[in-house]
Amino acid sequence: MASVDGLLNLATAWEAIADEVGDQPALAAGGRRTSWAEFEDRAARLATTLSSHGLRPGSRVALFLFNGTAYPESQFAAFKVRGVPANVNYRYTGDELAYILQNADAEAIVYHHTLEDRIAGVRGSCPDLKLAIRVGGEPSEAPDWAVDYEMALSAEPMPRIERSGSDLWFLYTGGTTGLPKAVMWDHTNLLGTMEATFRPYRTPVPSTPAEAADTARRIADAGTEVRQLCAAPLMHGTSGIPGLATLSHGGMLATLASRNFDADELWQVVADERITMVTMVGDAFGRPMVEALDRAVAGGRTHDLSSLRLLLSSGVMFSAPVKEALLAHHPCTIVDALGSSEGTGMANQITSGSSRKAGRKETTARFGLGPHTKVFTEDGREVGAGSGERGRIALGWPLPVGYHKDPVKTAETFPLVAGRRWSIPGDWATVEADGTITLLGRGSACINTGGEKVFPEEVEEALKELADVTDCNVVGIDDDRWGQAVTAVVELAPDSVVDEAALREALRGPLAGYKVPKRIVFVDRLQRSPNGKSDYRWAKQFVVDALA
Repeated sequence: MASVDGLLNLATAWEAIADEVGDQPALAAGGRRTSWAEFEDRAARLATTLSSHGLRPGSRVALFLFNGTAYPESQFAAFKVRGVPANVNYRYTGDELAYILQNADAEAIVYHHTLEDRIAGVRGSCPDLKLAIRVGGEPSEAPDWAVDYEMALSAEPMPRIERSGSDLWFLYTGGTTGLPKAVMWDHTNLLGTMEATFRPYRTPVPSTPAEAADTARRIADAGTEVRQLCAAPLMHGTSGIPGLATLSHGGMLATLASRNFDADELWQVVADERITMVTMVGDAFGRPMVEALDRAVAGGRTHDLSSLRLLLSSGVMFSAPVKEALLAHHPCTIVDALGSSEGTGMANQITSGSSRKAGRKETTARFGLGPHTKVFTEDGREVGAGSGERGRIALGWPLPVGYHKDPVKTAETFPLVAGRRWSIPGDWATVEADGTITLLGRGSACINTGGEKVFPEEVEEALKELADVTDCNVVGIDDDRWGQAVTAVVELAPDSVVDEAALREALRGPLAGYKVPKRIVFVDRLQRSPNGKSDYRWAKQFVVDALA
């Protein structure tokens, strides 16, 4: 099918891939695989239902779903009608949920049946909604305002149409402050994010349906297809963006059945589905994964990990000790990718079995810059290598269109520097003499204590290097003397008897005195968001309540 602007659209690429490798697996969940031919057919039938309810090019389709086959199928269907899929955090309720649907101008929502009460509570305040599709549950129990998902798939497949590379995909990001914002990615730039993933196959990113089909065929014939296990939620970029790339290679997306992360299930799925890549979120996923492997070994059991080539982490700290522990169990490659909803491929750290054999010692916060990345000072100068100067990490390509309905924030995050548009989400770093960077952290979370700036990530890294610490968050608490006092919320390792004074003393070597937490508050279990990222709002409130 031709393009209206000569630029490749993801739906058009996936249709060509399905025609070429239709018998290959595209999705896997709960022990059942969906072939590429089935995937395309189901998405085409769902697209007919969307179209019959008035959805047109540009219509927003909200995805209020847990991981499972319905997520990629609904996304594909939205792309087919040239609609705009919009992720909705399944933790949202009430006003938060209503805000997202209103901000997106959502005309359809695909939701899991267990979240039905939340939809029922906000429908009246979302007048643009034309269609609600209910996934799971008994069809007879569906409300009269919803269409059962399998019934929606009973329609005839939608004929293929011309599409555009300028069609959009919304990625809502909560950020650390303010209301959630939708980052608008067009298909051309989404394909641009896949540059590095196509490189191992010695082929450029496809620019036509024929190229997409040919690449998928060559990968399938070689038996080197990507089989991605989305340990992190598809509603977040950590699994969502790589998931688009996996499908664009003709690969397979697999998901876990458990709503809460289950590391034992993860390793079983890796073995059963011959997974080649796991998308995860740093220590929040890595530590339970190590513990599950340790338990298996202690019990005389082993998991077949022979297919696993890559662990891809993004979005939160992935400490060197946890990487080392994972590699001790299985010699794959670990890529710790620095990126955000506003830009991927900014920098990465690659750890592998060969680097361990060579005796290389990784530093958690040290990254190699991507080919389209620089570090700029606030006045627009490029930070010199070895200068010790701090700057903000900037990505030059590929770039989102901007934030939906927020031109002011768009101008701030995607400014012109030296006549070129950049994505500068707010991550600070220094540039070392060898050209690598040391990540300091997100400026919005920076703590100002006694006139000194302290990035929480640096203190968290030092804490996680201690054997007694399992997890931690560091926040700034209002203080009459210091302005803000560096304060840590710490989850101790099992059987640890260390106290606050001992932890603070242990930090005095690796950290400058003003960075050592003034107070440390202990917690049985640290709270994190569903994608494993730090929940600094919760941590700050916990500290305030604990010290009240």
